[in-house]
Amino acid sequence: MAKTTKLITEFDIEVDGDPYVWRLHRLPQWSYDPSERHGKVIAARHKEGQREALIEFPPGPKPKFSAPPLKPSQIPVRIVAKAIASAVEAGWEPLSRGKPVVIYVDEEGA
Repeated sequence: MAKTTKLITEFDIEVDGDPYVWRLHRLPQWSYDPSERHGKVIAARHKEGQREALIEFPPGPKPKFSAPPLKPSQIPVRIVAKAIASAVEAGWEPLSRGKPVVIYVDEEGA
């Protein structure tokens, strides 16, 4: 079920039996300079925790001129679940406190 607050949509997801909440934090950004390209970022947190993981995907191909912007509902749930599992495997402790952790994954979330 999606929860909307001030144009930010959060989605519930279950990964390895634990409840998480995720949202699209940043849209992909493209530039002619390869060092300035950024992929989409999803922010995930445990439903009972406070610490977020910012999971960044590679930028991928630049969309055509008339392509509409990416919507959270267009991101496959299996990729989000795999990305959250990869963040936990990489050392993110979702029930701890502290600054958000940045995790880089491939286009499949691994």
